[in-house]
Amino acid sequence: MIELRGVTKSYGSIDAVKDVSFSVSEGEILGFLGPNGAGKTTTMKMITCYMPPTKGEIFVDGMNVLEQSMDVRRKIGYLPEQTPLYEDMGVLEYLDFVADVRQIAKEKRSAAMERVIHECGLEKVIQRDINELSKGFRQRVGLAQAILHDPEILILDEPTTGLDPNQIIEIRNLIRKLGEKKTVIFSTHIMQEVQATSDRVLIINRGEIAAQGTPDELQASVEGQQNIQLVIKNAAKPDVESILGGMDDVTLHKLHATRNGNTEAEITVSGGRDLREELFDLAVRNDWKLLQLTPSRLSLEDVFIQLTNEEVPK
Repeated sequence: MIELRGVTKSYGSIDAVKDVSFSVSEGEILGFLGPNGAGKTTTMKMITCYMPPTKGEIFVDGMNVLEQSMDVRRKIGYLPEQTPLYEDMGVLEYLDFVADVRQIAKEKRSAAMERVIHECGLEKVIQRDINELSKGFRQRVGLAQAILHDPEILILDEPTTGLDPNQIIEIRNLIRKLGEKKTVIFSTHIMQEVQATSDRVLIINRGEIAAQGTPDELQASVEGQQNIQLVIKNAAKPDVESILGGMDDVTLHKLHATRNGNTEAEITVSGGRDLREELFDLAVRNDWKLLQLTPSRLSLEDVFIQLTNEEVPK
């Protein structure tokens, strides 16, 4: 359905996207992950014909985005990170305006508007002005404009940014429902959202693909590694940092002192080693008291941090 072949986007001497190739199958929901500035939004803008690639080719349903731009746009519903709303319009007036832009025939317009109002749960606010709506309902209106012409493909850039937990769940459920009928690419920083919604995950970092696969496949790719949560009493933070950070096969991610004088640390252990006994002996030698030593499998968030070389702030 969507295919990128060796795509690069350059701004002067800077490559925002570097030789990226991937495909998305019909009916698939792809979670698109990456740190800020990784190239997610740039890639989405190229797929939606918002900007051309500097090098490479992009095909949507077999059509080249440069040669058949208008045909490609008709197949895509796009929700950019900044929702494209006119706040002085009413919700119904705005959807009618979008229907004009999308050239939806008059005889089909009422049915199309009724469909998106129902699918996006806008019945309670349909007579209100957009400037009166909460952030959650504005996102719903943004999704409504993206699917008004019933596109086969949805491109959603950070659709849950700025929402509260309840609103995130509502939009997540809506994306999952839309994904039953459409091909969806959505970017996010929320790992639970990816695991709950995506068929497959693609991680991009510094303009290049770092990994792709199902959430389970990505976690399996770092099999043999585990996280260990530590809470230590009678230990100075610099000492813990020096000793744990100097151990073989150990990466120190989180380290901070608590108000009650304890030191909390999170480490990743590679090579399949079981460090529990060694950590216990280490604590005895340094006169530390271990209040917690909890091993766990690496989460998708841990995989993301590892693949993008982003450390959690200490």
